[in-house]
Amino acid sequence: MTRLPIVSGRQVVKALQKIDYEVDHQTGSHIILRCSFPPHRRVTVPDHREISPGTLRSILRSVGLTTDEFREIL
Repeated sequence: MTRLPIVSGRQVVKALQKIDYEVDHQTGSHIILRCSFPPHRRVTVPDHREISPGTLRSILRSVGLTTDEFREIL
């Protein structure tokens, strides 16, 4: 298993936008993204300087990406 990169919330949002996720809205320090094609999945990304490994792993699992695929998108 490849180590997760240390990324900020904004970097995660930019990477997910490359795979057809759009910013739906922001509530406080959390950015909610929505998939542009069915099923319109939603994922919440904390707008922090550094995303913890467990949170990042959960986000990647929700959008269906592996660690290696995420590294390629970055």
